[in-house]
Amino acid sequence: MKELDKDGRILCELQGKIFESSAKEYTTSSAIFVRRYMNSDYAARMDRDGFADRPTDVQDAFSSLDEQYGVSQYGSLVYAQDELFWIGYIYRCWAYAYELSSKAVYKICNVKDMHAVYYAYHTMDPLNAVQRLMEAKGIDPDTDCTIEAGVRLLRKIRSELPTAYA
Repeated sequence: MKELDKDGRILCELQGKIFESSAKEYTTSSAIFVRRYMNSDYAARMDRDGFADRPTDVQDAFSSLDEQYGVSQYGSLVYAQDELFWIGYIYRCWAYAYELSSKAVYKICNVKDMHAVYYAYHTMDPLNAVQRLMEAKGIDPDTDCTIEAGVRLLRKIRSELPTAYA
């Protein structure tokens, strides 16, 4: 597990603000927004590159999602802004600390699961909340999360090999 350093906290705050703003500014239900976001190119760029060192705003994320998925009015259930902020923050904390993709984290724990534990977990330390979520899903954070990191390393090594060996 990686420490949640200053850059990590900045990314968590940014994603929390994006999720929070979706309650008023995005046109789909919260579940649709979160599913799109966690599987988006925007989230993948945040996983890979982060945005802590360059300015970005909420509208960048919304524009990116609309460009990738198209504008939609689908769904009507919108979660409270504080719930959405926490969900976004925890998802980014999880991806950052365990070096997992947003897609992988979402596959482990979808937004309905996150929403269901909000009241019990929202006052916990974020990393403690992530560990509890992982335990609830039957995941051992010390062994199971290293698999995706290992696969990424093998892909990187393979991409650096001369073509004849790849």
